[in-house]
Amino acid sequence: MDYKRWLENLLTGLECEGKIPSLLLHSCCAPCSSYVLEYLSSRFDITLLYYNPNIFPKEEYDKRLKTLKELIMKMDAQNLITLIEGEYENDRFSEITRGYEDEAEGGKRCRLCYALRLEEAAAAAKRLNLDYFTTTLSVSPHKNAEWINETGAQMAEKYGVPYLYSDFKKNNGYKRSIELSKAYGLYRQDYCGCKWSKRG
Repeated sequence: MDYKRWLENLLTGLECEGKIPSLLLHSCCAPCSSYVLEYLSSRFDITLLYYNPNIFPKEEYDKRLKTLKELIMKMDAQNLITLIEGEYENDRFSEITRGYEDEAEGGKRCRLCYALRLEEAAAAAKRLNLDYFTTTLSVSPHKNAEWINETGAQMAEKYGVPYLYSDFKKNNGYKRSIELSKAYGLYRQDYCGCKWSKRG
């Protein structure tokens, strides 16, 4: 599937209908969220979910959350952006990825991590009765957009909330996220999040 074209067609349809639907947007961090919020905030009322139990140590998790709050305050969004903070469940992440500690970055451990976070996003979207859910994860060139979207589709079927297919790195999305990070003075981490990615 051409995820970029799918999303553009959906957005065009919503614009023609004059609709501003609600979106649960899972945020992995402020830099990745910057471009996605710029792109989507004029089309949706956004509930931003910060749920990233993979991030280690807790001080790093808190630093990224603080940076996300700074971004929301600095952005001039056309529609509502609300932040909800998930639980920090690093033990849960460690349990789910047990046995995959030695996997290279981008392998099965990462796919399990996508599923953990996207399931939380889908569950939150259902609980809050929102129209769609998606994630900022695909803005990174280091993330597998096909796996992310396949997982999103599975969670959409499980929870009954439509998933917004996307590949936000397309059309220089990643490049724009770097530009916005500099413009807003955002902290940009140098590893994905878990202790194994930090190990490199």
